Amino acid sequence: MNTLPNMLTMGRIVVILPIVATFFVEDPTARWVALWLYTLACVTDFFDGWLARRSNLISDFGRFLDPIADKLLIATLILMLAAFDRFSLWSAVPAAVIICREILVSGLREFLAGAKVKMPVTLLAKWKTTSQMFSLGFLIVGDATGERVLTTLFGWDVLLPVQVIGEILLGLAALLTLITGYDYLRVGLAHILEGDRAR
Repeated sequence: MNTLPNMLTMGRIVVILPIVATFFVEDPTARWVALWLYTLACVTDFFDGWLARRSNLISDFGRFLDPIADKLLIATLILMLAAFDRFSLWSAVPAAVIICREILVSGLREFLAGAKVKMPVTLLAKWKTTSQMFSLGFLIVGDATGERVLTTLFGWDVLLPVQVIGEILLGLAALLTLITGYDYLRVGLAHILEGDRAR
């Protein structure tokens, strides 16, 4: 249980508390602190799995905790961003889609685990998680930066609308969420109906 990958995963859960605390600080610096903490959590999401596979430290506890840590981090951030009006009203729809899908897939996984049926994470689901993480990173900072000016390698100044990019990525994440959620639901229902017919 107390292997390094599992400790990284647990650390991803622990860091949720200080991220939430930054929302109650009325200072743009707090948003940057939240972004750094969130980035640290996202980095551990990659390294805990990589270390587990590389060091042959894959455990049932790790397989159980890793997706829970991801869902707790994503869901908590979406709820905090909504509570503090950090995204526009239209973004509430993709945010709700993401949370509902996570609940649905968690329920399916729990049911199918009891039936000894595995639901491996697909490549598209990994892209879904990546797009969610990037979108929330932009939204954490949001309009604290206004429109940040970046200088390109060619010497041109480019305006980067941080909030808009975050909301576009959130919409993309919701689209991938619907696709992967449908795939999981289709596979899950097939096993459920097959079990009902066998009775």
